[in-house]
Amino acid sequence: MKEENKKQLKVFAILVFVLAVVAGISIFTPIPSQFDSLQQPLPASKPVLALANFGIMLIIYGLLGLAGYYLSKRLNWHGVFKEKENWRKLFLRPLYIGSFLGLILIIGDKIFSQFHSLGEFPHPAFPFSILASLGAGIGEEILFRLFLLSLWAFILGFIFKRFNKQNIINWAAIILAGLAFGAGHLPGMMFVFGFSTIAEIPAIIIIEIFLLNGLVGIAAGREFIKYGLIAAVGIHFWTDIIWHVINGLF
Repeated sequence: MKEENKKQLKVFAILVFVLAVVAGISIFTPIPSQFDSLQQPLPASKPVLALANFGIMLIIYGLLGLAGYYLSKRLNWHGVFKEKENWRKLFLRPLYIGSFLGLILIIGDKIFSQFHSLGEFPHPAFPFSILASLGAGIGEEILFRLFLLSLWAFILGFIFKRFNKQNIINWAAIILAGLAFGAGHLPGMMFVFGFSTIAEIPAIIIIEIFLLNGLVGIAAGREFIKYGLIAAVGIHFWTDIIWHVINGLF
């Protein structure tokens, strides 16, 4: 194995381990009082569930991430991070982009909430909102960018390889992964607002979910292809810090 791959896989292993730890800790997160009626009896003690959560996340996201890493390298992308890239682009650039997107989400939610009676989207309680931001930033980017975006680009590239339009294929994959990213937030909205089916969700909320999450997905997807998974995780994390943590405090 090349030295570059060893470095990348070590960083990836650290990310998955952090994700698994956050998933285990999340079992102990207090449930807000407004969701008391939705709570169900736990099938086991919290320590047992925390350990199970840790193991499940470690295995599932580890395997999906490794598959995505393999596909991204087949596409001649950077995988986990771009080698020999300066720290500014790997860390500060995602901070700038994520902070801007977080503000867009805050403003967008305030505008959309004027067109329905459910109010603005709720946020996790502080300081657990920080853990939620970290877990989502790592887990969702492994799933939707490293794995799913790479998979779509690989499939589309195989189908349309005659046309030699890799840039178009990349953007198609970014958009498809972004749509899947938006759809992945629908179950959470159903839980938060107490809907039994997706059909019960007002159309304006569905539009908001796909539009706002789609913007984050497209930005993270573009940076993933240019600079690797670390950049996408950074954008997602800082977006959530502004959107869930700082906005949630106010």
